[in-house]
This record gives sequence, structure tokens and C-alpha cells, in this order.
Amino acid sequence: MAVLAWLIIPCVAAVLAALWAGWAQRAPRATGDPASLAEHQRFMAAMERTTAGGPEERSGR
Repeated sequence: MAVLAWLIIPCVAAVLAALWAGWAQRAPRATGDPASLAEHQRFMAAMERTTAGGPEERSGR
């Protein structure tokens, strides 16, 4: 029975590795360019805004 376990474990690992490799190599899903660009512009605008308590609002340094 121990010999069977030593044979099954690598076989299961090989099958899982093959499944993972197939999943990793699949073609990426297409994203809509207008939605993606709009989301990126909202992100950039949010990053450019200053927050309360930022370095320019602190005093005493």
C-alpha cells in the first residue's frame, strides 16, 4: 500500500501541474478600452488630489 501511495502522489502532482499550466497559458480576456481608460483616468484624478493632513497642510516642521 505504501508503494501505491508513493506512485499516486507524483501522478496527482503532475496532473495538477498540467491543469495549472493550461490555465496559466490561456488567452487573456479582452477588456473594453473605453471603460478601462475611464477607470484609469478616475484613478489618476484621485491620486492627484491632495488629502487632508497632507505635507503642505502641516505646520511646525
